[in-house]
Amino acid sequence: MKKYLLLFCLMALVQIGFASTMPSNDVYKTVMSDSVVVEFGKSGKVVIIVDSKEDFEKLKLMNINQIIRELDLEENEDSGELTIVEIKKKDGTTKEVVKVREDWEETEVYIGGMRILVDESGENTKVRVESGLKKNSDPPFRTYFNLDLGVNNYLDGSGSFPTSDNPYAVKGWGSWNVGINWMAAQKLSKGFYWDFGIGFQFYNFKFENRDYQAVRGDDMIDFTQRVDVDGFKSKISASYITAMTMLELDFGKMNDNGRKGLRIAAGPYAGYRLGGQSKYVYRELGGSGRKKDKQNTGLYLNNFRYGVRGEVGVGRITFFSTYDLNNLFQEGKGPELNPITFGIVF
Repeated sequence: MKKYLLLFCLMALVQIGFASTMPSNDVYKTVMSDSVVVEFGKSGKVVIIVDSKEDFEKLKLMNINQIIRELDLEENEDSGELTIVEIKKKDGTTKEVVKVREDWEETEVYIGGMRILVDESGENTKVRVESGLKKNSDPPFRTYFNLDLGVNNYLDGSGSFPTSDNPYAVKGWGSWNVGINWMAAQKLSKGFYWDFGIGFQFYNFKFENRDYQAVRGDDMIDFTQRVDVDGFKSKISASYITAMTMLELDFGKMNDNGRKGLRIAAGPYAGYRLGGQSKYVYRELGGSGRKKDKQNTGLYLNNFRYGVRGEVGVGRITFFSTYDLNNLFQEGKGPELNPITFGIVF
């Protein structure tokens, strides 16, 4: 059934080509003497013209399977895709006119703006035809939104994660990073892209030791141990507007595997702080409901941040990591801490 479908698509394409170059009726009748005419639909015809009677006799002896073999088509064994006809443009690029994808018991055929699906998984073969499709999976330029969801930590001056004996040591669960980004991708070459965009990032650094509260001192941030209350949560949060740019390599697109291949991207970013505060949730020792203590003072946080971002993706899953090259706090106003984030892109 699949080979018959391929032959039908090829014949349909030939009919399209002949539609613009078909001679007048008198000439047409003369040519028909050494031709094979295949009618399909209500008014469709495919004309196969031979130059000699010997070739005409050979054509009559050939079966459909032999005609398919004579085409000598190459199939991509990894993706199951088979390109039957493509048009070479003046600029050297190619446009696929008829393309086939085989996936076990399903076959998809794209011809122009039409998609033909053949399902042979059941006892009976099912054929579905969809029209009005525009198959362009890799446009030269596109825009999109994505969402970052990750966890935060930071590295101290020695390049290590702060240990639990430090009052600012971070607890992984609850130190969330949320980012909303508007992105654009410019195609530079096959599988090679320039990504850039702007977004909003929200950082939370939840302290492991909930008895310490970050407060603003006279000259720098202080981490004060609260022995007068029973602490439940202590954290610092900050929000930034951030611009980023990355160069991306998509090996799946390079090898005509779509999104099945590995993707890697990396580049710099820079952001400006919109807000920052500390939050301390506690209960009085004598017994009371939960109370919150917030300080919307910025806590000597740096107004600017800059660093590098990297992404690794396979299929529909993309992981990201960011690392600030400058300190979280202003110089001399707090400990030397460089934020680092790990997460997933949606």
